[in-house]
Amino acid sequence: MGKLFSKQGVLFGFLLVAFIIVFEIILARLKLPAWPAFMVMIFFFVIHEDAKLTPNILIGGLTGIICVILIKKFIVALEPFIGTEAAKLLFIGLFVYSIVLLKDAIPWVFNSFAFMFFLVAALASQTPNPDPYIWMGVELIIGGIFIAGILGLNKLVALLLKEGGSGAAGHQ
Repeated sequence: MGKLFSKQGVLFGFLLVAFIIVFEIILARLKLPAWPAFMVMIFFFVIHEDAKLTPNILIGGLTGIICVILIKKFIVALEPFIGTEAAKLLFIGLFVYSIVLLKDAIPWVFNSFAFMFFLVAALASQTPNPDPYIWMGVELIIGGIFIAGILGLNKLVALLLKEGGSGAAGHQ
């Protein structure tokens, strides 16, 4: 049947949970939303921790949040001519079409991460006191720290297990 738990997985998981708890406490004390940084972390795991795709997550996420600001301006500008709902749908259609057309030309800007951040930020904008500018800062700064932290934890685990005689590589 094989091993259910690897030393690498147990150690990485323990350190990751500690890392998450520390940042959750810090962000709560600073009264900052954690969701943008945690979305970065989740997407980094989704792409199997491929550091080369970090710009796609961070810039795409920033693009998605910016679109929450832009859609409001777009609606205000077009509402007198086509109505609120039509303006909203037109913006969403243009954004999705831009992703389809430009995903290969500008993949760090127009990608699925941008669309998902747009969706979540649009939902978050319905909560009391939304602040997309704060979300952008958390996404870029803390999200970037999360990616660096995951990469660092992988190296630490590999080093600790190598010194312990196991010689394991990074977390997969």
